[in-house]
Amino acid sequence: MATVSIRNVRKRFGTTEVLHGVSVEIEDGEFVILVGPSGCGKSTLLRMIAGLENISDGEIAIGGRVVNNVAPKERDIAMVFQNYALYPHMTVRDNMAFALSLAKAPKAVVDEKVARAAQILGLAPYLNRYPRQLSGGQRQRVAMGRAIVRDPQVFLFDEPLSNLDAKLRVQMRAEIKELHQRLATTTAYVTHDQIEAMTMADKIVVMNAGNVEQTGAPLDLYDHPNNLFVAGFIGSPAMNFLKGQISSGTFRAEGGAALPLPAIKANGSEGKPVLYGVRPEHFQLDAQGLPATVHVVEPTGSETQVMAEYAGTPIVCAFRERVSAKPGETIHITANPALVHLFDAGSGQRLSG
Repeated sequence: MATVSIRNVRKRFGTTEVLHGVSVEIEDGEFVILVGPSGCGKSTLLRMIAGLENISDGEIAIGGRVVNNVAPKERDIAMVFQNYALYPHMTVRDNMAFALSLAKAPKAVVDEKVARAAQILGLAPYLNRYPRQLSGGQRQRVAMGRAIVRDPQVFLFDEPLSNLDAKLRVQMRAEIKELHQRLATTTAYVTHDQIEAMTMADKIVVMNAGNVEQTGAPLDLYDHPNNLFVAGFIGSPAMNFLKGQISSGTFRAEGGAALPLPAIKANGSEGKPVLYGVRPEHFQLDAQGLPATVHVVEPTGSETQVMAEYAGTPIVCAFRERVSAKPGETIHITANPALVHLFDAGSGQRLSG
């Protein structure tokens, strides 16, 4: 196991810079997820850690050793790809043993490590099968097993669950997290799915357009986003944003409706344009609240999601109680003031409080 230090790393393809001085620290044994929209640079950064992309500026160190000019095979890392990358003509056993066999490891060592990995991943009954005889989830386990047998300092996962159906993704999320708890190997994991990031990571790195927007524990990012991008990206359904301004300790939305605000939130913002952020589950029904026209009602059993609109602004509410509203009707909602987020309308940065 080892730390991974990414220090002011830049990546250019010709004259186009796609990573702009990224710095991330991954502690020994930590499970860190790089998350962000397509094209934000997260997979490029992972490939740079692996040695599959050159570093234009900055440095990457693994276990205290700078690896900028170290070949991938000498970095003591193991990578699991989105497309499994299994050899179709080899059995599960041979696929998992391939790297060790290539390194001419003793047969007894190979057999022991393959058996251990197969036991951990529930693959022992399938060692003599071929990839074509396995489900998608089983193939992904084989790819993970191939990484485990190498006993690397660092695991790298590049969107490993993207090809799986929704139910299997949920199952594999739990299995990968449990695997990390067992092995405690330093792990960097790339995904565009913020639900994966929230449920699996010890630490999340939110990336956007080649920059790190915020780094922190999942619930810290959820409860205290630094800016509009993080607030809108982390959480599903996404946070609602209402335009308006602070007036006498109250938020006055465009359209005239007032919403509650703790006094501390108003500090330095009186009369300035702000965005009032509310997560869907933090809205409450209130006869004196903001009037919103209902468009769609989605009962899920555990909650009821209501898509509505106020003064041209779409609003999503998630109520734990059953709601009888119908499309075209008006509901009145307010927010729990202790859970409100305020952002500067110009910079998008979180305001104090």
